[in-house]
Amino acid sequence: MSAENTASDTNTSKNDEGSFLSVSVDLSGGAELLFDNVRSHQVRLPKESDPWTLRRLLAWIRDNLLKERPELFLKGEGVRPGILVLVNDADWELLGQLDYQLEDGDAVTFISTLHGG
Repeated sequence: MSAENTASDTNTSKNDEGSFLSVSVDLSGGAELLFDNVRSHQVRLPKESDPWTLRRLLAWIRDNLLKERPELFLKGEGVRPGILVLVNDADWELLGQLDYQLEDGDAVTFISTLHGG
C-alpha cells in the first residue's frame, strides 16, 4: 500500500491525476504533535481495485505520516478513544466509520480531546 505526500511530490504530470485520489488529512487538539507538529497533509493515494476506506487510510497514515508514539493515536485498526474523526466536517460515526469509502477531495480531520494536566 503506497501513496505520495504531495508536499514532496514535484514531478507529477497532470496526465496521472486521474489515477490518484487526493485527500487532505488535518490534525488538531494535540494530535499534530505525533506528526512532527504538521497540522495539514495533502496526500495522493493510488486508485486501485480495492476502494480506499478510512481503515486503509489509517494504516497508510501509520506507515507514512505518523512519526512517534502510534499507541497515542491508534488502537487496533481504528483510532484511540478520545480522538474525534470528521470527514468533510461530518462525524465518521454517521458515515460508517472504518468502512467509509474515501472520495476524491475528501477532508479527513483528527481532533484529539485528550489533554494532559
